[in-house]
Amino acid sequence: MLKEILKPYTLLLASASPRRQMLLAELDLFFTVPPLIEVEEDYPIDSPIKEVAGYLAQKKAQAYLTLLTPRDILITSDTVVICDNKLLGKPSSLQNAKEMLSMLSGKEHVVITAVSLVNKDRMHVFSVDTKVRFRDLTQEEIEYYVEKFRPLDKAGAYGIQEWIGYAGVESIEGSYFNVMGLPVQRLYVELEAFVKSLNSR
Repeated sequence: MLKEILKPYTLLLASASPRRQMLLAELDLFFTVPPLIEVEEDYPIDSPIKEVAGYLAQKKAQAYLTLLTPRDILITSDTVVICDNKLLGKPSSLQNAKEMLSMLSGKEHVVITAVSLVNKDRMHVFSVDTKVRFRDLTQEEIEYYVEKFRPLDKAGAYGIQEWIGYAGVESIEGSYFNVMGLPVQRLYVELEAFVKSLNSR
């Protein structure tokens, strides 16, 4: 069982997101949040958009590499939204958030969350895709959500666990928790394999 094989290690989650912290805690795994290192979320302009989340998850992890001990396992992650072949990260302003939601209205988009598992000696990165479809949102609904919930810390300018998810999401194909920011089922499986690989050295 993962909880048992993790006992010799210190599990670290490098994320200020309360949603990611809650989701990891729900796996009943003990972890700590290290002092957060600010990392610029930029990427090469010619990067394939489906690889951006993985690039950023690795970039976040690399900021911590010199601080890790051989018994540390670090988790970093990044979430992006792709709609009409355009990449949507976190909105830069409330107006930008409204523009993003107007773009998502009445369409299907893809949410990609990439996760990096890092030890002093190795790094493993994986990503999970989820398809989400919004019904047609009115401008009044978009204004209400953005002004009330101020989703400036969320890729695509929305949190599926908030009002907009209840009122606006017509369908979802894939992991709901992935849209929240952490694909916990896949993380559980990948983390177990990662720890076993460390133990087999």
